[in-house]
Amino acid sequence: MVEDRLRNEIIAAIPKLRAFAISLTGHSERADDLVQDTIVRAWGAIDQFERGTNLNAWLFTILRNHFHSEYRKRKREVEDADGSYAARLRTYPDQHSRLDFEDFRAALATLPLEQREALLLVGAQGMSYEEAAEVCQVAVGTVKSRVNRARTRLASLLDLSGEADLGPDDLTKAALAMR
Repeated sequence: MVEDRLRNEIIAAIPKLRAFAISLTGHSERADDLVQDTIVRAWGAIDQFERGTNLNAWLFTILRNHFHSEYRKRKREVEDADGSYAARLRTYPDQHSRLDFEDFRAALATLPLEQREALLLVGAQGMSYEEAAEVCQVAVGTVKSRVNRARTRLASLLDLSGEADLGPDDLTKAALAMR
């Protein structure tokens, strides 16, 4: 239970909080929301307020911190009141990519160990050919050859002939274009 004196001080601070909020937001409606949020937050954390310290400073700090948090959050948001932006968003279904990944894993497992190792070091780990050669303790040319043979074999196993074979299929592209 909050003592009456503290409750009265919080109520008395509202006009000053509102004036400060208006100076921050420039809009009285937004300022009123900010003050209300501040009072609710303060009331919820009243046990954290140290009696005998400056209540106004505590309330103004809550208001200011809440304003800056909201400001940072709003910078990342996109205004879309009528939903037109959201209506244009498209997401490819992930079923095909999951199946493609399983096919890739199965094909990768069929590669000879040396080729698979070289391909994973260079392709997945992002190592240079020189770094991969050092790890495998072979010549740089050997790593380049193994990676090339592994890529060629994977393309053959997965029946990939060009860039058109990567990404969503034509049916998926057409379905998303119709939305």
